[in-house]
Amino acid sequence: MTSLGIRIKHLREKNNISQIDFAKKIGVSNTVLSRYESGDRKPDYDTLQLIADFFEVSTDYLLGRTDTIEPTTKSQDDEKEFQAFINDPELGVWYKELPRSSEEELRKLRTIWEMIKSEQKK
Repeated sequence: MTSLGIRIKHLREKNNISQIDFAKKIGVSNTVLSRYESGDRKPDYDTLQLIADFFEVSTDYLLGRTDTIEPTTKSQDDEKEFQAFINDPELGVWYKELPRSSEEELRKLRTIWEMIKSEQKK
């Protein structure tokens, strides 16, 4: 078995999930999952990401590039960027109002921030 297969199987068993159930959750057949775990086949990028997201680990962990299970998730990266954005002292007066903003206003601001980020990626 490759380290990828070993790690997938270990995480699946650690979470008490059968091969059949886990295969359904990630949208592959039981045979395909079995081949991932035995190292006979490797998941494509999207499936690898589904596996990582399901177990809340990084793809680097699954691939054996790190032994640290803690995920580096998009939401953590987004949160860091968002915090840097709202704490930017160059935002002036608007920035000074931010600490007094309601939870609803902050949610709206986060939505606007996500729209800005999605436009930058296009």
